[in-house]
Order: sequence, then C-alpha cells, then structure tokens
Amino acid sequence: MRRAPIVLIPLLLALALVLGAYLWRASDALPGLGRVIGNGEPAIGGAFALTDQYGKPRSSGEFRGRFLLVYFGYSHCPDVCPTTLATMADALSKLGSDRARIVPIFITIDPARDTPAQLKPYLDAVAPGFVGLTGTDKAIAAVAGRFLVKFKKQKLPGGGYAMDHSNVIYLMGPDGRFVTYWDDAAIGPDKLAEQLRARL
Repeated sequence: MRRAPIVLIPLLLALALVLGAYLWRASDALPGLGRVIGNGEPAIGGAFALTDQYGKPRSSGEFRGRFLLVYFGYSHCPDVCPTTLATMADALSKLGSDRARIVPIFITIDPARDTPAQLKPYLDAVAPGFVGLTGTDKAIAAVAGRFLVKFKKQKLPGGGYAMDHSNVIYLMGPDGRFVTYWDDAAIGPDKLAEQLRARL
C-alpha cells in the first residue's frame, strides 16, 4: 500500500484548518450549523413529595387543576429571597379573584435549617399564604434537579454558611407542566401580575 508523501501532510492539515475556519465563520449564515436545535417541551418540573410548614406531607398531585408559582430559596437569605417572595406576593395581590387559581410555593434549598418550625414564622412574616416545603437533603436535591435549580453551600468567614442558588420564579400549569419562568431581577410585581393574568 502506498502512503501519501510526507510533504503532503502539512498541506492537508492547512486545508483542514482553512475549512474549519470557513465553517465556523459561516455558521451564522447556515441554519443549524454550530447550534443546538431542539423540539418539544422543556423538561422542567416533576413530581414531588415534601413536608409543609405545618409538618404536613404534601405532594405535587394534590395541586393539579391549579397553577403553581414556584420559587427555590432559603429563610436565612439576607436579601434576594425575601425580595423575590415579596415581589411574588405583591403580584398575586393584584390578581383579584384570579388569585385563587394560583398556589405560590416556596421550596427550601437549605433543609438542615429550614425545618417546618423555621419556615412557618418566616413565611407568615415575608409571604403569607405561601406553601413552604422542606424535606430531606436527598428529596430537596431531587426536586431542585427536576427544576434545573443550582445551589451550593458557601462557608462564611465568621462561621456558618450561606447558600448560593438560582433566582428563578417558575409557573407550572394546572396539568403540572412547565409554562414559563421569570428572573426576579428583570421583573417587578406589576409586570409579573400582568404576565400571570395573561396566562390564566
């Protein structure tokens, strides 16, 4: 078997580089090239079985027929969580009779500290009428994973810890399927109420 002369190898490599550069530059003009194209619904959300702020077991199935407005956070959060919960509560208060069609849910990502006894007074003060949910580390990690929520424990200099986490408000439909989401930093209560009303 004959082999390509050694002098051709650098030439072939140069041609490959030129072709690669061309395709990379052309990707903006060629539909699908260099992009991920997907079809269907986003795989966000799913079944859960957790415990509420009264110590009562709660499952996703019992909320079927109503919209869920879901937020993941923790009660020791100094700013982002209470601000987001206040935005949600304010938006819901603007919906009038439509408010009854939505169940606002706060799921902790810090179950070690957020026991039912901790969650109840916290939500009574920050977001009355919300369902607060906690559970085992494993159960919380599973639910957070289904909602694509990221969180991580960060040690504080003086001792203790804080939780870095995603800051997203999810809307789930009466059938349990994902409808949409909002970044709290990009929306206020008036706009959130308007967009909720449009989807009810």
